[in-house]
Amino acid sequence: MKFFVDTANLEDIQKAYKIGVLSGVTTNPSLVAKERIKFENRIAEICQLVPDIESVSAEVTPNAVMADEMIAEAEELIKINNGDKKITIKLPMTLQGLEACRYLTKKGVKTNVTLIFTVNQALLAARAGATYVSPFLGRLDDISEDGVQLVTKIAELFHLQKIDSQIIAASVRHPDHVTRVALAGANIATIPFNVIEQISRHPLTDQGIDKFAADWKKVSQ
Repeated sequence: MKFFVDTANLEDIQKAYKIGVLSGVTTNPSLVAKERIKFENRIAEICQLVPDIESVSAEVTPNAVMADEMIAEAEELIKINNGDKKITIKLPMTLQGLEACRYLTKKGVKTNVTLIFTVNQALLAARAGATYVSPFLGRLDDISEDGVQLVTKIAELFHLQKIDSQIIAASVRHPDHVTRVALAGANIATIPFNVIEQISRHPLTDQGIDKFAADWKKVSQ
């Protein structure tokens, strides 16, 4: 399973990139709004900051409701950073979003269909040509449904039907989510950097480092 970082914060993206685990970045207008910068400018900055990653998701705005509106916004987004091929257009899981997905896929543009909450939605998105489908497990957990089970079912279906779309486990909240979606068959987990920090740590690791340091101090003396 690959790791994407879910943020528009350049510092967090750079930290994930430096440790060698980063394959992509997912953003949305809400995340960029927190950075107080023009959306297109931040996407360009991300592309320049991490030039050799697989994907940078740039989402159409909520103002784009109809397929032609989404396509028009997408055509501007894919021009960012001189038509950087890593830019992936993020589209909502609606009939209009699927129509836009199909059009863009035929044009050779990578797409990420987001806000998926059922297996059937994932299947529709995949058949519309989505490069990535993004089930939101944390939000399902919030309403007492099993978000990881959704990832499991999508992975089983895609394997059975020989579907190439990659599953991005989104709305990942904590380290246990990461472990469970990896075991469930997700191709990618997109997570905040603070969760990457959490999964890198363990109290016994810290204790071991402290003991080695103490023993080394004795040897040095």
